[in-house]
Amino acid sequence: MTTSLPVNLKHTNDIHPSVDVPLIREAVCPERTLWAPAELRELTRSVADAMATPLLDIVRFDPQQRWWTRLALTMGVEVWLLSWAPGQGTEPHDHGGASGSFTVSIGELGEEYRHPDGPVRTAQWRAGETVAFGPERAHRLRNHSTRPAASVHAYSPPLRPVREYRALTDFVGV
Repeated sequence: MTTSLPVNLKHTNDIHPSVDVPLIREAVCPERTLWAPAELRELTRSVADAMATPLLDIVRFDPQQRWWTRLALTMGVEVWLLSWAPGQGTEPHDHGGASGSFTVSIGELGEEYRHPDGPVRTAQWRAGETVAFGPERAHRLRNHSTRPAASVHAYSPPLRPVREYRALTDFVGV
């Protein structure tokens, strides 16, 4: 079982002003302190679906660098909106012992991922598809298409430092 890092209490019910509606406030369940991957899957899916139009108003695509903004932070979860211009991606990384999920809301993303002692696997995720994972997983995301992409991500416990790797094969677990 993972334990969360202390969260600055003044930010434990922080909602992005563009999505601060009752639906989001209820969805992030401020009283919940730890989310399972299946719960994170439902959260990213519901935020991406229910908030599709407001998210389009927020998202920015910058061909020079990746863009992101935090949508919500509670004691138990953080939710992010990320954009991916064509060719943009992450380095191989884990989420510091946090479970996570992401839903592709626009476009498509390629993923390479690995569990400790397992092979590197690949997947292609399209708009509307959701992936959830536990803490024992490292991955790398990239927009291989010629069109922009955007995705909603959630992690629990929140505010864990991301650890980057030279290659996914360097990941041996948290």
